[in-house]
Amino acid sequence: MTIHERVERLRKELAEEGLAGFLVPRADEHQGEYVPPRAQRLAWLTGFTGSAGLAVVLSDGAAIFVDGRYTLQVRDETPEDVFEYHHVTENPPAEWLRLRLRQGDRLGYDPWLHTIESVERLQATCAKVGATLVPVAENLVDRIWDDQPPPPRGPIVPHDLKHSGRPSPDKRREIAELLARDAVDALVLTAPDSIAWLLNVRGSDVAHTPVPLAFAVVHRDATVDLFVDAAKLTPGLREHLGEGVRILPPDALGAALDRLGAARRTVQADPTSAAAWMFQRLTGAGATVARAADPCLLPKAMKNDVELAGARSAHEKDGIALSRFFAWLAREAPTGRLTEISAADRLDALRAEEPLFRDVSFPTISGAGRNGAIVHYRATPRTDRRIEPGMLYLVDSGAQYLDGTTDVTRTVGIGPPTAEQRDRFTRVLRGHIALATARFPRGTTGSQLDALARASLWEAGLDYDHGTGHGVGSYLSVHEGPQRISKVGNSVGLRPGMIVSNEPGYYKAAEYGIRIESLVVVVPVPTPPGGEVTLYGFETLTLAPIDRALVDPALLTPAELAWLDAYHARVRAVITPKVDRETAAWLADVTRPLTPR
Repeated sequence: MTIHERVERLRKELAEEGLAGFLVPRADEHQGEYVPPRAQRLAWLTGFTGSAGLAVVLSDGAAIFVDGRYTLQVRDETPEDVFEYHHVTENPPAEWLRLRLRQGDRLGYDPWLHTIESVERLQATCAKVGATLVPVAENLVDRIWDDQPPPPRGPIVPHDLKHSGRPSPDKRREIAELLARDAVDALVLTAPDSIAWLLNVRGSDVAHTPVPLAFAVVHRDATVDLFVDAAKLTPGLREHLGEGVRILPPDALGAALDRLGAARRTVQADPTSAAAWMFQRLTGAGATVARAADPCLLPKAMKNDVELAGARSAHEKDGIALSRFFAWLAREAPTGRLTEISAADRLDALRAEEPLFRDVSFPTISGAGRNGAIVHYRATPRTDRRIEPGMLYLVDSGAQYLDGTTDVTRTVGIGPPTAEQRDRFTRVLRGHIALATARFPRGTTGSQLDALARASLWEAGLDYDHGTGHGVGSYLSVHEGPQRISKVGNSVGLRPGMIVSNEPGYYKAAEYGIRIESLVVVVPVPTPPGGEVTLYGFETLTLAPIDRALVDPALLTPAELAWLDAYHARVRAVITPKVDRETAAWLADVTRPLTPR
């Protein structure tokens, strides 16, 4: 079926159900960013393959809502004669619906695919116009998707203590103590990475993110009910989990929640990430639902000493592969024989030579020229461009090693850059350095630091339409909360052990894109003499050269030049002994000091 035919079939289902419309989010039952093929309903219906979005199909119209990362991509993938395009913050779905829903309309949604907070916002929108938001028992897209893939059944394996750094029983006791402190009887966990962290397991249900798709109920006595397909369990896993973890089939979850309700228990769930179905089932069964953040988020984000050592080791391994790749690129790109896909394949293959490598942490973003201006671009055989002299080439990539997760972006010039490109690149670099060298009091949030990365661009009337930094897991999700660095308010203070990206950028539509991304970890720093507050800063983990040819030294302060020289000296010292002579010679050249000696 074409996109048009799929939408028309969905409209027939709407008519049969007496619905005026249906919501199709880019989500699965766990509300995660990365979803299995079975849950790619938005992509199947609209053609849009980005990692965030929402489609609304009404009987007489349809729209798709995306954020700033995907405003170009959605136009390339989704037919404009079927869907209107909207920026999710500039024209949010609630406003669009308010203008189109009529008195008595019934708007359908799948309660497994929306959080309770999003449902309540939509209910308020419907109420304003006299419409009703209606949960449906069977997802209407599933009803018309004839060749929908089956649920994933990836194996679940133990995550060794030498990588996790902390036994699962200790973690479970910590969470149970938090529940007891707050007079909560049980906790419903729906985030797969929280379950993986708590139980020291890893899975393979989702591409590039080593998590098992499962649900768990953590009780006040530190025991856990794990709801998971038994076919996923590998030999020895039950013994690894221990007696405190009971394994139950997924379809037993509803009855378990009903029992908690019948016993009038207080049950905690995260309203920002748990499906609305959970809250509706618990409330309907008689439970008291305590809305609170997933208590695994903070301890998972604050890496322990073993995890931090693993992160540093993973970034060293990553730096070796990156240096080999960029040395090869410097030799081959000027010939014009390379394409975006062939370059990405080469980088992925170099990483895969490392014994602890398990997967890329996301599909490599390999953007040449104008494709680099698409923030989350994915090269396909249709869009694959040659990498040629005169272009900027942006490559955003990462890996999943057993001891850590990496994510790095570098932009390189193929041949001499223009004056404008050097100016823009240097402004992005200044923002990167400003964040890397920031010192801030305990309790400071990422949103309070975000302007540091944008200030140099703002001076020239420029900006970028994405966040500056996201949290990163420990052989887990490459996008991890609760910490982030963005304009949007974030109430979570940055704490030692948190890993976050530092990735300002600039994108000139249809011409080129620039992004410089390294991962950094929050560390304590000395308080100056006479200082009165505890200070934190960042240690840069990523070890990859920044293209000197794109830097205009005249735009950098002496301190900024010194930072860049020191960073390159560190990259050279760590990586040179571990690469071949040809790569070492290239590395020596591209990490030469910019400051006069």
